[in-house]
Amino acid sequence: MIDAQSEVRLRQHLTLVAMGKAAADTALRVGHLLDVATRTWLDDQEIIIKGDRIAYVGPAGSYPGTVARREHRPDLWAVPGLGEVHKHIESSHLTPEWEAALVLPRGNTWTCEASHEFSNVNGARTVDFWMTARQNGSPLKIFPLPGSAVPPTAYEHGGGWLGHDEQKRFMGDSLMVAGLDEVMDWPAVWDAGNGSHQRLWGMIEATFAARGVVEGHAAGIRDLPTINAFAAAGMASDHEAWTAEEFWDKLRHGLFMELRVHSMPDVLKGLLERGLDDWSQIAFATDDRSASETLQKGATDHNVRTAIEAGLKPEIAIQCVTINPARHMRLTPWVGSIAPGRFADVVLLSDLEAFRIAEVWADGRQVSDGTRYIGPVPAIAWPKWATDTVHVGGSLAAEDFAIPAAPGRETMTAAVLRPFHWADDFLTYELPVRDGQVQRDTSRNITKFAIVDRFSNRKAVSRMFWVGTGPGTPDCAVACSLGHDKHNIWCVGSSDEAMAIAVNALGEIGGGWALVQDKKVVATVHYEVAGLMSCRSAEDLDADMQALYARAAEIEWMYEPTFSPRWSPGFPERLAFATLTCSPWRWVLVAPSPLAPEGLVNVQTGQTHPVVW
Repeated sequence: MIDAQSEVRLRQHLTLVAMGKAAADTALRVGHLLDVATRTWLDDQEIIIKGDRIAYVGPAGSYPGTVARREHRPDLWAVPGLGEVHKHIESSHLTPEWEAALVLPRGNTWTCEASHEFSNVNGARTVDFWMTARQNGSPLKIFPLPGSAVPPTAYEHGGGWLGHDEQKRFMGDSLMVAGLDEVMDWPAVWDAGNGSHQRLWGMIEATFAARGVVEGHAAGIRDLPTINAFAAAGMASDHEAWTAEEFWDKLRHGLFMELRVHSMPDVLKGLLERGLDDWSQIAFATDDRSASETLQKGATDHNVRTAIEAGLKPEIAIQCVTINPARHMRLTPWVGSIAPGRFADVVLLSDLEAFRIAEVWADGRQVSDGTRYIGPVPAIAWPKWATDTVHVGGSLAAEDFAIPAAPGRETMTAAVLRPFHWADDFLTYELPVRDGQVQRDTSRNITKFAIVDRFSNRKAVSRMFWVGTGPGTPDCAVACSLGHDKHNIWCVGSSDEAMAIAVNALGEIGGGWALVQDKKVVATVHYEVAGLMSCRSAEDLDADMQALYARAAEIEWMYEPTFSPRWSPGFPERLAFATLTCSPWRWVLVAPSPLAPEGLVNVQTGQTHPVVW
């Protein structure tokens, strides 16, 4: 935690250390140091450290005071600790202390946590959660932004409700609370008749009052009138631009642009072709990346390498993950540069062009040898409010997933969705009726998808038919407690009985993944914290995920060929994103509520519709 009173006392002492009137702890002398403010390299520099902060930076031998310990790295290139401008740590599926052990040796020493996921599970304790690891000694600096989308739309519920008063309290809790997480419900911003309009503007008002940053999410916003309206509303950023043209238009209208790696090569090529000189309004964002993917590719370092490979100068790429995001988030007193008063976080490179990490220092001490973590991982017994989050209300049965037909009908018309369906209307299919229930049709890749309310203890299930997703093999199902955006349990299966077995398994383990084959649970992965994360190493979690993948490979999974392979629904993690309810989605399936009794609702208009008729 950073509070103003203790920060003043610390800086009073740093002032004396900088002038040599009080002793320093460590002098780290390096062969080359990048000054990100001027984008220049300084040779043979020393970084003077007191506690977890930098007190002095200058040419070797220029410091006038005494130092207890000296370290010399003459062949290495020093750059500031890398920062994440927009990341969901929950998407690594690791608790923060284990996220630190994964990303710190990959250069990532600070993160602006977009607390959309945990906020939707326990909104009232979101800041408490993100402060816990740091309070227990983790070197990773987490600057939380409480979720604006709690709930994501006016048609969802459970896990808490955040508005003006809650955000005002969060902003006053700590100087580390940077602002408001991505405002995604664009219809609620501009439409005064939307059920979330007042709640959302209340959070924006509280953030403005504390001079925090209101992060945006401008997915699907590409026309100039709407881009102008989005910026006029006070949304400070966007991380959803997919093309160079969209990126350029939003950049020119005052938005701080956060570039994700999947569109980075094409966007950077377009920006370079346009002759962009000033990159200060751009940062690189990881957003969502699992622990398994990070083990394979890297963390923020992967973003930097991708940018360099796309033609960006290393120094500019480094600015995009250090000083640029720190300025945008108003965090420059603490992070973003190797400068006095900042946390003593330094990434030492053995190869600049390849961005090869030799060591990482955090809080004034070495925490990695190459990409091997050698720092502390505090043992945290996460409290019940973080672990007891799956409350279905009892054991479910096959009939809870059945969709009854009207009496005497041989077929019924069904509303059908598909993964990443943001068309104006749902699809319709005629489906067969047997024993009074509407049936799947695997010959047309149609299976059943369900959302189970895990917050209200009501055994509330919404279900409908989906195309091009889920298992084709009989009596199989997969269920997960990670389901964007509300993070209710979702389940897809080839039989109602298999779906019930999968969901019940999640209730028993407290959240995560459950895979059912031939009506038997054949693999589970525990996300015992908030139903989103696991308190263990990335390697241990990855081993369980690989076992899940191996068993899933024995099952035939549906695929709709009209989709790009990049977004093919497949198995398993893309299914968690297939339930997105944020703009620009239209028709989605949410947990049953008074505003959406069957769960099928157009989240832009509030219109509901029966799932069969």
